[in-house]
Amino acid sequence: MQRQRRNRGLEYGVILLIMELFNIGITNIPPVTFISIVGQLALYAGFLDVPWDKWDVCLNARDIIRNKEYRRLFLSAVEHGDDMHLYYNMLSFIIKGRSLERRMGSKNFLLTLAVLTVLTSCYYVGLGWALTHLTNDVYYSKVCAVGFSGVIFALKVMTSEQQDTSMRYAVWSELILIYLLVPGSSFMGHLAGILAGLTFSRTRIGKFLKKIIEGVTGDRYDGNNYYQSQQQQQNHEFNAQANFFNNPFGGFGYRRAPPAYGYRNPQNVPYGWNF
Repeated sequence: MQRQRRNRGLEYGVILLIMELFNIGITNIPPVTFISIVGQLALYAGFLDVPWDKWDVCLNARDIIRNKEYRRLFLSAVEHGDDMHLYYNMLSFIIKGRSLERRMGSKNFLLTLAVLTVLTSCYYVGLGWALTHLTNDVYYSKVCAVGFSGVIFALKVMTSEQQDTSMRYAVWSELILIYLLVPGSSFMGHLAGILAGLTFSRTRIGKFLKKIIEGVTGDRYDGNNYYQSQQQQQNHEFNAQANFFNNPFGGFGYRRAPPAYGYRNPQNVPYGWNF
């Protein structure tokens, strides 16, 4: 199949994101957070020439388990469905990235992002496989998702660990609200992110992964001891959520859900399954 060049350029959401970056101040955004945002922006806008289309690498259980297309575990997270999907995901990522990267250090944060991305994708695949067998409906193994929102939910769990007990349950409320209010949002993707965040924050597996990260970077995981004030963090969260609910396009998750029989790409050329 001939790959179609993106060349989306500066769409409305891309322009809003660039303005937001300058409004916050580039020097006020830690380096890994900033580079991650710019990289995903450049990928979406077509400034980076890559040998795949976003729906070639969207995440689903069937292509991971049956076809062993493991690149989808990572690449699906950095692709986005449309410009507003990119904008709202990156707006939320700025909030969490500034807090967490300054607290744990840039090298640790970079490896943490990589681990959470793969872990979230693995949970998504596991949920799809389990639901397919429980319901006897292949829809759950074929539903295809892109976007960074699962990782953002994992980061939200980590951020809430530094706040009071009530805030730790807010992420579950947000999961339900987004599913009910935002058409096209990926409930499985967001749930997978929460499970990844809990695994990383509260289990022995997470402690083991943190020790590995510390061994690789040579830095103590929470060595920077940087914390935003609770009021400042809540203000950031409130502003992000207000922007989210004013978004007519839906923001934090984006999925493409094929019907049970599958369907094809715009060129009517099948790849993976008939998509």
